Amino acid sequence: MTFPDQTFSTAGAFTEAYFHHLGKAAASVDGEKVAHAAQMMGEAYERRATVFACGNGGSAAISNHLHCDHMKGCQTDTDLRPRVVSLSSTIETITAIANDISYDDVFVYQLRTMADAGDVLITVSSSGDSENVVHACEWAKRNGVHVISLTGFAGGRTAKLADINLHVTGDNYGVIEDVHQSLMHILAQYIRLERMDGNLIAERKF
Repeated sequence: MTFPDQTFSTAGAFTEAYFHHLGKAAASVDGEKVAHAAQMMGEAYERRATVFACGNGGSAAISNHLHCDHMKGCQTDTDLRPRVVSLSSTIETITAIANDISYDDVFVYQLRTMADAGDVLITVSSSGDSENVVHACEWAKRNGVHVISLTGFAGGRTAKLADINLHVTGDNYGVIEDVHQSLMHILAQYIRLERMDGNLIAERKF
């Protein structure tokens, strides 16, 4: 059974059902794996390695939002200077690669140009099977770049390729993407919290 599997009498009734499924999906995420992802990313920022992110569609928006919240947010009140690149934000480069080579290569082409061993790749894909995201993961694994994958549905190939898979149990794109967005925020805010003066926390907005 999928959600939704019926019509709803009002938008309010659909809202109640949507938030019910959103809560279940959020609760399905493995907190221990989130902790490992936060450690991997925080250590990468500390050593000035680069964290790359990529995704398609709504997942591209999460990738771009990650650039903002991790580059700017994580260094607020900390001594971090995070290197963060969203491979989904470079529209001129993406369209050139797609036009001249293949859309399947829009992320891996950029990654192999800029990434070094020890960097981190975060992939955002509800299906886990977007070909361009899979290509980036495969290259990363062959070249010493750590992979954190955010997935939903059955997890797809990126779930299997990742060093850390943050999987959301759900079968609705909106619900899965909402939880992926939350995980992006959780990682950014926790990395900041862990490295700032505890006396400042209550004074700040997160």
